[in-house]
Amino acid sequence: MRSVKDYVNLGHNKVENHLKTQQSELKEELKPTDTVTYRIGQFLWTNFFGFVYHYVKSRFGRRHPYSAYPKQDDSGVYRIPPVASFALLSDWASDTEESDKVGRLAARYEPDYSIHLGDVYFVGTQKEVAANFLIPEASWPWGRCGSLALSGNHEMYSNGRAFFETLLPKMWIEQSGIRVVQKAGFFCLENDYWRVVGLDTGYTSVRNPVMEILRPPDCRLKDAQLHWLRDQVRLGNPEDRRGLLFLSHHPPFSVFREAFPEPARQLVSLLGAAKRPAAWIWGHEHRLIVYSGQPLSGEWPVHGRCIGHGGMPVELDEPADISPIVFRDDRIRTRLKRKNLGYNGFAYLRLDGPEALIQYVDLDNTLVYQEVLRIEEGAVVVEG
Repeated sequence: MRSVKDYVNLGHNKVENHLKTQQSELKEELKPTDTVTYRIGQFLWTNFFGFVYHYVKSRFGRRHPYSAYPKQDDSGVYRIPPVASFALLSDWASDTEESDKVGRLAARYEPDYSIHLGDVYFVGTQKEVAANFLIPEASWPWGRCGSLALSGNHEMYSNGRAFFETLLPKMWIEQSGIRVVQKAGFFCLENDYWRVVGLDTGYTSVRNPVMEILRPPDCRLKDAQLHWLRDQVRLGNPEDRRGLLFLSHHPPFSVFREAFPEPARQLVSLLGAAKRPAAWIWGHEHRLIVYSGQPLSGEWPVHGRCIGHGGMPVELDEPADISPIVFRDDRIRTRLKRKNLGYNGFAYLRLDGPEALIQYVDLDNTLVYQEVLRIEEGAVVVEG
């Protein structure tokens, strides 16, 4: 298990993240009986040759082929009951004491479904996926009726191989008593009142180094995902007045760091006459923030929430503009490397007919904030 200290001041640079992964694996390779920190052979392979191997594959190798619905008679659209509970975690998979505590706490809530909104640290390797989700000691809170996953940028630092080949085949959702395996990095869960739409913004969040300089990634939804939203989800159907709750890794709006508005622009185009106020929960930034309704793409009212405080050091820096913020958890939990860190946690969502209760719970099981969303003539509104 890693220490949260390993993640303090972690950048978004792939070189740094790959090096930290190799260093972490070296620590795990050394047995407790070793009397030295490093053996020269281990150091050369793990910190040099191993680093170069993964770095070259990630930066210059080919990304894993994109997977999209419909696939194998699976539309990616799944029915859920009118009353359903969810554990929502983002930026959680860091394999630290903090993420372990959050995961095991979320499991105690016995959610029907659990969803990871992306980022497996450091670079989404198969070993890191296994440590966080798959080995017997892993603390991922499996839902009673299923668990699903979205991709962040860190999964794509290893070209998405472990995400598509190792993690997704273990994710599933129960449909009519049958476990249906997740086959793509997006999905739609729906009942007669709500549609919970998981978006893949991770696949397009990285490019090769030269292209990233010339044209920075904008996290746009790939054409295959747009076609699915149009043809399978039928997102633009003006007769469908169910409430819309979107999930993604990357933020369409932020007052802290760079936002990625392109997916919102694409959704506005798809919605057309069916456009109505919606909710959107994301991660990427390691903090808990509740925003007031914001006009995304200049015209689409969206209630945004950032829950990127799952397992990484929680950032407490000041926003550029405080006016859009309804609530932020700015409590100091600890101090590491001369930096104040906040509280990790997760969001517990309970759909009950036209209402949605969201409770934001920290790793000490303190209810930090809660709210009720309600559907009124297709629009998602915040009560109170």
